[in-house]
Amino acid sequence: MPSKIDEAMEIIVALGFPRGQQNERSALSLLALVQLREDGSWQKFSNPKLGIRAILDFCRNDYGKPYAENSRESFRKETMHQFVAGGLALQNPDEPGRAPNSPKWCYQIAPDVKIMLESYGTAVWDNAIATYLAKSVTLAEKYKWEREMNRVPCILPSGETLRLSPGSHSELIRDVIEQFAPRFVPGARLVYVGDTGNKGVVFDEDHLARLGVVIHERGKMPDVVMHDEKRDWLILVESVTSVGPVDGKRHAELLHIFATSRAGPIFVTAFPNRSLMARFLTDIAWETEVWVADNPSHLIHFNGKRFLGPYGK
Repeated sequence: MPSKIDEAMEIIVALGFPRGQQNERSALSLLALVQLREDGSWQKFSNPKLGIRAILDFCRNDYGKPYAENSRESFRKETMHQFVAGGLALQNPDEPGRAPNSPKWCYQIAPDVKIMLESYGTAVWDNAIATYLAKSVTLAEKYKWEREMNRVPCILPSGETLRLSPGSHSELIRDVIEQFAPRFVPGARLVYVGDTGNKGVVFDEDHLARLGVVIHERGKMPDVVMHDEKRDWLILVESVTSVGPVDGKRHAELLHIFATSRAGPIFVTAFPNRSLMARFLTDIAWETEVWVADNPSHLIHFNGKRFLGPYGK
């Protein structure tokens, strides 16, 4: 008698998922989404909202498959991403605009798929999956459209609209580009914009190379990089909503990454408001700047005696 893992694998193959998803990891992920244990029935299962951590716990506790902690990205990028793209699972059905780095990020079996799976092993299975497959492309496109509708539009200096992943992090990145840049570095060239859903949505690698900078790991880049060509300043902006403020450790790391730059680096931490800034006040590194989105026309300088003196003199 085939195991539930074998049955889940058969379903994945029948749904037309590519070879990269025809494996035990994906089969267990499907079983986790419907909380179906070895002694359970396809005609009676649940459909909870689960994060990757809960899926890994299910694999270990209910099937004796203790996947290593570093396999989380494989589950996320090589199984769940494809399940969502193919319409098998929903992503954050309770809050589509949830930030990609939120600990509440979750998945749930799609309603049409749940109905179709309940017929597995019965006389109507072949008809049920044929009916589902006939409309599955339309269903996948529907979910894609809903995700796109929740993206954060950002107007670049060129007038082009960039659509960032939904969430407060992207909203702050948008504010940096639309509010900070025109006030403090007008006309600056946008060299890099990171996005939690897609690292490096803007990445002018050639311009960085002309400045003497070669990037080996995009994951260590700040959220926004701009080059003020008139003053030859390289503005490195870190959104506090991604990895925190530019503290001593991050300051040293960025100094190392951009050590070969012929343009002088300026380090900026962006906050959405001053109440959040207050929580990180003791962490902010000296020789850096702070910009707060709800007070966009001011900067706070952690630069010691450089700015000591009366205003207007």
